[in-house]
Amino acid sequence: MSLDDHSEPERKSIKSVNCPTCKTQVIWDSRSLYRPFCSKRCQLIDLGAWSEEEYRIPENQPTESWSDSSSSEQFENGNRHQDH
Repeated sequence: MSLDDHSEPERKSIKSVNCPTCKTQVIWDSRSLYRPFCSKRCQLIDLGAWSEEEYRIPENQPTESWSDSSSSEQFENGNRHQDH
């Protein structure tokens, strides 16, 4: 047997992540029903935080403000979309 022979099958790398709520390590595969969370409890805690608006996605600031003269002039001159 030479050193080039692979007698052991290749091992799959096991991927894991930390639960966003409690930081417990969670194996990332189909057996982890609540991934990335470790449990239904942590999943519901996170959902509750979103519903209470504890988390927010930052909104992009517009490049032009409505106080900009060119924008307000266009609006005043009728250059806007009108629904019929």
